[in-house]
This record gives sequence, structure tokens and C-alpha cells, in this order.
Amino acid sequence: MVEELRNIHRHVFPNGLTVISEEMQHIRSISIGIWIKTGSRDEEPEINGLSHFIEHMVFKGTKNRSAEAIARQVDSIGGNLDAFTAKECVCFNIKVLDEHLPIALDVLSDLVLNPVFAVDDIVRERRVILEEIKMDEDSPEYLVHEIFTQNFWKDHPLGKPILGTKETVRKFEQPAVLELYQKCFTPGNFIISAAGNLNHSRFVELVSKHFEGMKPLKNGFHQSVPKIVPRITLRNKKSLEQVQICLGVPSHPIAHEKRFASYVLNTLLGGGMSSRLFQNIRERQGLAYSIYSDLSPYRDTGCLSVYAGTSRESAGKVVQSIISEFKKLKSEKLSDEEVRRSKDQLKGSLMLSLESSTARMSNLARQDMYFDKFYGMDELIAKIEAVTAEDLHEMANDFFRPESIAVTALGNLNGLKISREQLAC
Repeated sequence: MVEELRNIHRHVFPNGLTVISEEMQHIRSISIGIWIKTGSRDEEPEINGLSHFIEHMVFKGTKNRSAEAIARQVDSIGGNLDAFTAKECVCFNIKVLDEHLPIALDVLSDLVLNPVFAVDDIVRERRVILEEIKMDEDSPEYLVHEIFTQNFWKDHPLGKPILGTKETVRKFEQPAVLELYQKCFTPGNFIISAAGNLNHSRFVELVSKHFEGMKPLKNGFHQSVPKIVPRITLRNKKSLEQVQICLGVPSHPIAHEKRFASYVLNTLLGGGMSSRLFQNIRERQGLAYSIYSDLSPYRDTGCLSVYAGTSRESAGKVVQSIISEFKKLKSEKLSDEEVRRSKDQLKGSLMLSLESSTARMSNLARQDMYFDKFYGMDELIAKIEAVTAEDLHEMANDFFRPESIAVTALGNLNGLKISREQLAC
């Protein structure tokens, strides 16, 4: 297989703004993202949820366009405009046909540079986000992960919900919105990434038209490394039919040199239908419909977690079965065939994940944010291939320590008990 050389260019403006693009001449679309390198973990406790609130508010109108005009203009070119807030970034993105690049960038930069933050809109949007919080809290799978995270990184902004809480959101007013916006939306905190049928130097010219005049500003964000608290939390919610279980251990930060072994380990443990958790707990024992493991790596910490939804009667058995999978990974030799399958699955999903211009655009921004370099596909595959069964065995012994396992169970618990002794592996 010949490596498709990725045509990636990077340019940094004097004011600190970074522009990255990847030319993909075989497609007709272009995806553009404006990324802000701070997210919900950079908020003080009393403004928890404000980054997400600002992400919503920029769509409510700018100095040049009403909310309706933004929607109409994007629809008139068949574009797809979206945004999201995460723990460590906020992203505003648009996907259009290549011929509409100038208009797309004009709308996107207008949103980010000229929001109005009208007082009436703030009042209305508070109600919208309170509904969004209620909707999420009505989803048991979301709720158990949220309770788990809040306990795992207790009293640290990383453990707080991205949406904020009903108490914090109700208090959002225009001065706080403007203050955080001015602090975060600075050129040194921006990455503008694009992928698709475009020309890099023309793209840089278009960006400079909108962003060159921004004054550089130090935003002074510095975060303490979160301490991990491996608690056992049992939350009774009688209205739930199932017991939701989330069980996790500390794992490596996003740029750790052993991260490739953790990807393979996660895939083998619970990353798909052939994984150990799925085969043993769902297929052989029939104890859960949904069970999987997941890696959540951040700048300075990480978590490998397992989720399962099961009946009250089976909850104890599911926890026991997950722990016994941890134990086997620590004590038994992994077969070459299983390691091979996990690597191939990982490589396949990695390649498929880079097929769209939107995925490439995100990939560029994230690599720049966390790695300061771009990994080609060949390099990534070589790193995955280099992982050995011994590496996985060593990592399992490093990760799965009884004293560092955190558990959250949510549902009609009816006297369910989970003790530290039951987590011995």
C-alpha cells in the first residue's frame, strides 16, 4: 500500500493565529473549522457551562447579520453549519461546495468575530440550555457518565459538565458572557483549519482579510493537573428500569508515548463486537444489551472507562464479570491472533475515519493542538503495529489496580452493594 501523501500546509500570523489546510483535490467539498483552544475545563466553578453558552449565543446574531440571515445564507449555498463545545476546545465549523468558500468563511468569521450577545437573546438562550440540561438528565447513559466524571475528577473543572448546571446557567448575564468571550476569542487561542478542494495560499489570503487586524492578547489560562478520586458511588433513581454502570481507571494523557498501546488495549477490551466485554457479557452470559469501553484522554490526564446497562438482578454479576476481564488481561498471555485482530480493527477505523473533509479538518486541528506535528497514516500504522502483547500485558497491570478503580451505579438499586473487595483483580 502506497502512502497517500497528505498535502498539509501551516501558516502562523504575526498575531499568533494558526491556519492549517489540507488539499484534497479528488472531492468537491471544503470543511472549515475555527477552533478555540480552551473549553469547559478552563472555567471558574461559578461560570461552569459559559463556554457552551457562548457557542450557542454567537448564532443569535452578529453586527452584520440576524440569526435568520445567518441560517438563510448558509442554506442558500447548501452548506452545513455546526458547532460544539468540549472540555478542552470549542469549534465552529461549516461544510460547503468548493465554489462557496469565500461566503462560507465570511459567515463563519462573522459569527466568531462580531457576535452581539443581546440581553434578550441571553435570557431566551438560558431557557433553551436549561431544557437541554433536562433532556440530557433524562438520558440514563448520559447521566451515569456525568456522575462518574464529576466524582473521578472531583472538585476540578474537568469533572464539571460541559453544559453547566441549572444553578450556574440561570445566573448567566451579559457582562460575564462578554468577559469570557474577550478572554478566549484571541488570535493566539485560534486554529483555523480547512480540508477539501482548496488552495492553501488563497485560503490564507481569505483568512487574513478577516483576522489579520486582531490584536494579540495573553489570556493567562493555566490549569492545575486534576487529581483522580477512585470512589464507589451508588445513586438511587427508582424511575429507571435498568441499572447503569460506569467503571473506570486512570489512563494516559492524550500525547503520551504509550498511547498506541492504550488504543489497542481499549479495542481488545471493549471496542466492538469481537471485544472481550461484548463477547463474554452480552453474547455468552446475556447480561447486557449495551456494553463497551472507551478512552477519554486529555492534556494532562485520562480515563479508560467501561459502560454497561443491565437489570437490577444482574448488576453485581456484571461488575464481577468486568473485573474478571481486567484480571485475565493482567495475568494471562494474550494470543497473537487477538492482538492482530484488535490492531486491524483499529487501523481500519482510523483509515475510514479520515474519508471526509470534515474528519480531516478536525484531525488537523487536534494534531496541531496536542502534538505540534502531523502524523501521516503510515507513521500511525507503524506505531500501532509496534505494540506487542507484552506492552498490553504491562499496561493492563499498570491500569487495572483495585485501589484505583472508580465505579458509579445509577438506577433502582434496591439494596445493591459494591465494595472495594469486589473490585480485587
